[in-house]
Amino acid sequence: MILYPAIDLKDGQAVRLLRGEMDKATVFNDDPTAQARAFVEAGCEWLHLVDLNGAFAGTPVNAAPVEAILAACDIPAQLGGGIRDMATIEGWLTKGLSRVILGTVAVENPDLVRDAAREFPGHVAVGIDARNGMVATKGWAEETDVQVTDLARSFEDAGVAAIVYTDINRDGAMQGPNIDATAALAHAVSIPVIASGGVSSLEDLIALRDCGAQLNGAISGRALYDGALDLKQALTVLRG
Repeated sequence: MILYPAIDLKDGQAVRLLRGEMDKATVFNDDPTAQARAFVEAGCEWLHLVDLNGAFAGTPVNAAPVEAILAACDIPAQLGGGIRDMATIEGWLTKGLSRVILGTVAVENPDLVRDAAREFPGHVAVGIDARNGMVATKGWAEETDVQVTDLARSFEDAGVAAIVYTDINRDGAMQGPNIDATAALAHAVSIPVIASGGVSSLEDLIALRDCGAQLNGAISGRALYDGALDLKQALTVLRG
């Protein structure tokens, strides 16, 4: 199981939100590139990047720090937030991004997801962000009447590389991930699932690894910045 350290970008800084609320942002690093390098030096295999401003704006906002991270780091990175058309998808992949995460458009324009996955096999993931089992979009600001498993199953034959599943109520709250819901989703589809939201200890990672579902990975942010999760120890355990 891969550990994806998260770098969430707001106004050019690396921050963490509490349950997706932009006015509850804690700045952890003024230099996101330095933060990314630190994760690489610790032995991480991937980076998880989020353009928070872009998620609300519907178009890339923190492009400069993302490009700087891509230039400075030699491991693959995935990015979500503000990616809602083919030109933006192609632009990011051309600039060296390994995987785009499509969230809002997965609900509003699923054909784009299918077209992108066909055009760029292995480089397109679907981001499913949920509050109480229902999908939320546009930076988690809008709730839909779409169920998580229904949305995931609708892409079963689309060729997407992964599903990034976030439980919004757990995100940044340091209360542990929603293991039951994550495992249920992973059992419901054959697409690899990456767990996000609430991963705050080594025990959380072990519980996800051993939940009975084949999870591709887990994303952690605040716990790594706060020191609640020791990155090198976590990587050692997951590789063991």
